[in-house]
Amino acid sequence: MPGDLLNTTMPLLVAATEGADEGLSPLVKVVPGLMIWTILAFGVAMLVLKKYAWPPITKMLDERQQLINDSITSAEKTRSEADLLLADYRQRLTEAREQADEIISRARKAAEATKSEATSAGQEKREELVEAARRDIEAETRKALEDIRKEVANLTVLATERVTRKSLTEADQKQLVEEALREVDFSSLAGDRNN
Repeated sequence: MPGDLLNTTMPLLVAATEGADEGLSPLVKVVPGLMIWTILAFGVAMLVLKKYAWPPITKMLDERQQLINDSITSAEKTRSEADLLLADYRQRLTEAREQADEIISRARKAAEATKSEATSAGQEKREELVEAARRDIEAETRKALEDIRKEVANLTVLATERVTRKSLTEADQKQLVEEALREVDFSSLAGDRNN
């Protein structure tokens, strides 16, 4: 290949040098011997680069591409796990609210039944039973709200630890729990016990 290049370029070089003798600067003059050595040096440099430089460079680029692909895959997997945890968290929170509503409903029914029984037994007895029912309702409501808060706290810490893949300090856990509890609307449940 280099021999073919020399055979085709040599007549062109000779023709170019014959017509350009005296009016050109020495930097622009075509010197056939210099051109041949320049082409040979360029060819040797290309062969050396092809044999010793390109393989490590392409290997490094391939490794970098694989690392990026692995990072993207890992990020997608982490995101899907976080989505699953969030869905589970929401489902558990809904179940806890339903349980709290059921407890409150049962407590109301019990209070109403107690109230009707107390009316037949007498005014004083009725007031004692209504008060006991109220205490039961408040205790059950507090217990239900506490259970919901504990569940929210546990799920928040669990979800955060899974998403961040590290254990949280006690201060971080406390802060996350407080933020999660502020976001959950307990006012509707707490307001029902006053009815």
